[in-house]
Amino acid sequence: MIRRAIDAPVRHSRWAIAGALVGLLLAVVLFAPAAWLASGIAKATGDRLLLIDARGSLWTGSARLVLSPGAGSRDASELPERLGWRLRPVWIDGAVGLKLVLDQSCCIRPDAAVTARLGISRVNLRLPDASPDQPWIRWPAAWLVGLGTPWNTIAPDGQIAISAQQFVVEKSKGAWQVQGMTQLELRDFSSRLSSLSPLGSYQLNLMGASTPQLLLQTQRGPLQLSGQGSLGARTRFEGEATAAPGSEAALANLLNIIGRRDGVRSIISVG
Repeated sequence: MIRRAIDAPVRHSRWAIAGALVGLLLAVVLFAPAAWLASGIAKATGDRLLLIDARGSLWTGSARLVLSPGAGSRDASELPERLGWRLRPVWIDGAVGLKLVLDQSCCIRPDAAVTARLGISRVNLRLPDASPDQPWIRWPAAWLVGLGTPWNTIAPDGQIAISAQQFVVEKSKGAWQVQGMTQLELRDFSSRLSSLSPLGSYQLNLMGASTPQLLLQTQRGPLQLSGQGSLGARTRFEGEATAAPGSEAALANLLNIIGRRDGVRSIISVG
């Protein structure tokens, strides 16, 4: 009888401690400050993508979006408007997931959401569907100057547009799979290294496959870019840049910087 009388308060005490810990964990999750998100992104990108002056919480907040060459650098570039976000738990195809909506009136469609479906040993991330005519994201190309070399030398101008069609990235049992396609366009690109403006418009496609494929092509303009590659254990890309007839002299300096010169061509090689 005496032992039972002692055990009961002990059990009650353990449940009280467990309940307090669960409550504390929920409070941390629900009220996690936006600064925690900013710190995580900075660490994951080597201080190249920064959320400055982050306000609000992990779930609803805003910040200034900045590109930087890395830790300790004073060179950086900032988008003209603050980036807002809303992150919510959702139910996706019978599993717990997250829905992220970004809000930046200058640059991002407000009706497009990124979704992530979470499971045991599996993560499924899907970008919002958008056509090149009505892309999901439009950023000024001049923003890239904040990354430092070679962008601060090229000093690009124009627009970066991102769109996707049924683009899904899934990690299952340690293996990555990519489905669908996403496009990154550089529209009406120009550079201070050339008197020609614009130099052209270009599209880089990422196509899902057992080994995702990259395809670079020129849409228009005197600077001709082309190439292909793949994403796998190593990123590989082989391409070239040339000048359209009559533009060789005006583009000579830029071609010397873009890649390794081989006659009239400039060779671009990654991996």
